[in-house]
This record gives sequence, structure tokens and C-alpha cells, in this order.
Amino acid sequence: MSTQKLILTQEVSGLGSAGDTVEVKGGYARNYLLPRGLAIAATRGAEKQIESLRRARSAREVRSLEEAQAVAGRLAGLTVRVPARSGEGGRLFGRVTTADVTSAVAAAGGPELDRRRVELPSSIKTTGQHTVTVRVHPEVVTQLAIEVVPG
Repeated sequence: MSTQKLILTQEVSGLGSAGDTVEVKGGYARNYLLPRGLAIAATRGAEKQIESLRRARSAREVRSLEEAQAVAGRLAGLTVRVPARSGEGGRLFGRVTTADVTSAVAAAGGPELDRRRVELPSSIKTTGQHTVTVRVHPEVVTQLAIEVVPG
């Protein structure tokens, strides 16, 4: 099995955040990360470019850490209702997506969230209470209670 050294250009859940140098299997790099633009090959020039991005990001993150904690606090006190079409017994037609959750948070008066930062526990296919994870910042992770209601 061959491995390939890559530099991530965006955060990849379970792998790392933008600017991290990772070593992954060749197929994962070739078939998923590179075609989607989530990573670039680790060359000497790319490492220098990423290092400058890393310095700028660390300066931004120090400021945004307090902001992220404030956003997490706002999310903790929020009651979010996600309307979804459902049939008998509370089973949904389809499922609740991360885009549904972010629009419901905005409708409930919460902060604007990036749908890529919302992690669903598994596919939500029933009405009722569910808990989702929101990665507001690399160091700030919060749980958000949502209620899927027939709509």
C-alpha cells in the first residue's frame, strides 16, 4: 500500500484542518481529496505557501476563539425546530440534512452557521428530539438540541 503526503486546503473531518500536512493512502488522495480540491500535493513550494497561510490563520483564530465561545453560548440556549414532511408514526419522507439544520438555526434567531461545521449523529429519519454537534472553531465544539416537527 502506498501513502501520499498532502497538504489540506480545507478542514476535513477526522483528518485535520486547513494547512495541516497529512499522510494518507494513495487511493483516498487520488479519488477523494485531490479531485474535490480538499488537498494539494506536498511540495517544497506548497509548504512555504501553506506556512504563510498558517501564520495568518493562527492570528485570526486567537481573535475568533472568544467569538466562537460566544457563538457556542448562543447556540446552547437556543430551541431549534426543524420542519420536515413526515408520514404515519413520525417517519420522514427523506431525511434532515445539515442545510436544514443551519436554516432552522437562522430562523430561530441564532447565528449564521456553515453547514460543513454541523455534524449529524447519523441520518435523522424520524420526528422528535435529536442532538447534533456543531464545530464552531477547531477548539470549540458544542451540542445543539433540535426538534424535528411535522411540517
